[in-house]
Amino acid sequence: MKKNLVSLMLLLGLAIWSCTVNLEKSTKDTPTQAVNYWPEAGVTYEIFVQSFYDSNGDGIGDFNGVTEKLDYVDELGANGIWFMPIMPSPTYHKYDVTDYKAVHPDYGTMEDFKKLLEEAHQRDIKIVIDMIINHTSNQHPWFLEAKKCRDNPYRDYYVWAQKDTIADYLEKKVITLDSDNITQWHDPGQGEDFYYGFFWGGMPDLNFDNPKVREEIYEIGRFWLEEIGVDGFRLDAAKHIFPDDRPLDNHDFWKEFRTKMEEIKPDVYLVGEVYDKKEIVAPYLPGLPALFNFDFHYTLLEAMTTQDGMLLAEKQKEILDFYQDITPSFIDATFLSNHDQPRILNDLNSDPAMYKQASAILFTMPGAPYLYYGEEIGMLGLKPDEHIREPFLWDESSKDLGRATWIQPKYSMDSTVTPLALQRDNPESYFNHYKGLIALRNQTPALAIGSLDLFEKSYPATVMAYTRTAENQTLAVFHQLGKEKVSFDLPEGFEKIVYSLGDVSISDAKVTLGANASVVLR
Repeated sequence: MKKNLVSLMLLLGLAIWSCTVNLEKSTKDTPTQAVNYWPEAGVTYEIFVQSFYDSNGDGIGDFNGVTEKLDYVDELGANGIWFMPIMPSPTYHKYDVTDYKAVHPDYGTMEDFKKLLEEAHQRDIKIVIDMIINHTSNQHPWFLEAKKCRDNPYRDYYVWAQKDTIADYLEKKVITLDSDNITQWHDPGQGEDFYYGFFWGGMPDLNFDNPKVREEIYEIGRFWLEEIGVDGFRLDAAKHIFPDDRPLDNHDFWKEFRTKMEEIKPDVYLVGEVYDKKEIVAPYLPGLPALFNFDFHYTLLEAMTTQDGMLLAEKQKEILDFYQDITPSFIDATFLSNHDQPRILNDLNSDPAMYKQASAILFTMPGAPYLYYGEEIGMLGLKPDEHIREPFLWDESSKDLGRATWIQPKYSMDSTVTPLALQRDNPESYFNHYKGLIALRNQTPALAIGSLDLFEKSYPATVMAYTRTAENQTLAVFHQLGKEKVSFDLPEGFEKIVYSLGDVSISDAKVTLGANASVVLR
């Protein structure tokens, strides 16, 4: 990898010099001051607190550790932080909550979290927390009461069926299951009634047909927005509030949820996880104005591995136009990877050139990009999920006082990932690459909030070609996904390099791009 990086540095030398000169010459087209485009186009940094920074030496990352590293998040250029679950839970991942109005003691106290919020807001960094309301833990007090008997006041907080009538439920489509998912019904130990848990028995689904449940959820939202002061929520499993054959009920619930939250905090940020194709995702937009774009993630991987130049650009244009017809104010939450997918560098066969180009595509495309912690230093990880969530490498292991030790890493170790401290002084490191791209985006309206248009002219099949336009600024963007050098005519009106990656040259009105090379022109 070091040999590849040295070669890349030599190839980039002239292009980087040109980019610097062009930026200095034109302050009108490319502002030098960063702009905070959050939430519509800002960068959000996803953090798993447990693996981020351990401030007290117990092996587990904590709120005070995040507070210590807020300057790092700010330096990277992120405008917001999304925290994976922080509430009490019996599992390491904490997606099964036992108390909605508390924080997990492993992470610190509520006062620690409030201090983190205060420090983040002083840096103009917004805080979004995971809100898990599709289900609770089977150790939540509501469920412990609910399973006692049929006439318990909390019984109807969850979804139940008698063992011998589950077939009736399926037939009447009150709750739909296919034969492979019959295990979504779980026995609490009495052998009489079964409860429904879409994901597993430790996560019983809440019954949102019960108005009391909805009121409980709205009160939880009020607590975090009003009493604690968070800026918004990432809504887990948003598609599964009601069964799949009740999509209109799902859509209506989220519209009601949004109305209730905006009554509390008019500028509340809501981003939903609806893992499906665009036709299923789009109707959620009136209730969840920001939605994760899973198509972007998977299509990018397909485009890069098949070297299909226009596959992603055409897909993204199709999705954006489709969503525009639903609501013009939607926020397209794009990402390369997150806590549920293999680390993107693994998906790209640990190829540094492909990895850098993938991030260049992310930050030159429309959307509000999410960055999974450690992605910016090339962290690795494959399933099971614990190993996609390994500890951040701040420094060499012998010096890294804040590295979490709650898990023995299998993929992200000093021998496989260069710690941040060693990347800082290397201008060609992943860290400086990401930092530079985010800075460019934050300084360039066309890249942050510009429209996406595809070139009508055909370019080589391995080249992704599009324009971004905003505030009288239009940029032409080209990404060569192939492994062979290609040349094409310089598009009329574009002649100066704003950004380049890899082997890029312009001569005699021709643009030449080497393997996994990218260029942005104005």
